[in-house]
Amino acid sequence: MRWMGGGVMPYARVGDINMYYEVYGEGFPLAMIMGLGANAYWWDPFLIDEFSRHFKVVVFDNRDAGRTDKSKVDYTMKTFADDTVGLMDHLGIGKAHVLGVSMGGMIAQEVALNYPDRVERLVLCVTTPGGPEAVPPRPEAMALLTMDRSKLTDEQIARETVNVLYPEEFAKEHPEIIEASVERISKFIMPADAYMRQINAILRFNAYDRLGLINKPTLVVSGGKDILVPPENGKLIAERIPNAKLVIFENSGHGLIVQERERFAKLVIEFLKK
Repeated sequence: MRWMGGGVMPYARVGDINMYYEVYGEGFPLAMIMGLGANAYWWDPFLIDEFSRHFKVVVFDNRDAGRTDKSKVDYTMKTFADDTVGLMDHLGIGKAHVLGVSMGGMIAQEVALNYPDRVERLVLCVTTPGGPEAVPPRPEAMALLTMDRSKLTDEQIARETVNVLYPEEFAKEHPEIIEASVERISKFIMPADAYMRQINAILRFNAYDRLGLINKPTLVVSGGKDILVPPENGKLIAERIPNAKLVIFENSGHGLIVQERERFAKLVIEFLKK
C-alpha cells in the first residue's frame, strides 16, 4: 500500500475490459479520473490522504493505461465515461462527485453529459472543452504529444512529460517534487499503440456545444502557466456551464494538483462539502 490507511486494489469486469481500481476512505464517493497516458499510481499520495479523510475515494486506470486491459479497437471519450460509470455500478455507487484532470476532465464532462443522475458535483481541472474553439497546446508542449516514444526509455518519457507539467522556476526550486513525479510517471508507461488510441480519442472530443446541458455544481480549475492545456480553455468551460466557478492558479502549470497540492485539496474539499 502506498497511502496511509490502506485501501482495496482489485479488478472489475467493466464492459469488454478488466479494469484496475483502488478505493480509500469512507463517506460520499469521489471518483477521480486521470489523464492521457496516466494511471492511478500518478495521483499524489498527499491528495489521496487528504480527500480520503472526507470521502470514499475511487481511483483507477483508464482503458489502455496502467494495469487495466489494453483495448483492441479505437474508442471515444464517451467510452471512457461508460467505463467510469460501469466501475461505479460494480462498486454499488449510485451517485458520486466526479473529479477529472486533463483528459480525465474530458471524461468527466462526458460522464456529466451522458449520466447526469450519477453525478453530484463536478470538478474539471486543467482540461478543455475540445473542438475548434479550444485553445491548443503551446508548441513546446505539442512536441511532447507528437514525439516518437518508441525510441525512449520509460524514465526518458517520464522526464519529457515532467518538463511540460511544471514551470521552469518551480522545477529548479523543488527538485524533490520533480523526482517524485518522475518516479510515479515512469511506472506502467503505456505502449505506443495504446497511447495513440488515447490521443485519437482526445482529437475527436468536442463537448463545447453541449456544456450548457450540464446542470451540476461545477468547479473549473486551470493553471495560469499551463502550456499543455492553456487556461483559456478553463475560461471557455466556465462560460458555457451554468453557474460554474472558475479558479485560476496563476503561477501553476499543468501539474498544478501537485505544484499547489495543499491549496488544491482545500479548494476541492470546500467546494464538495457545500
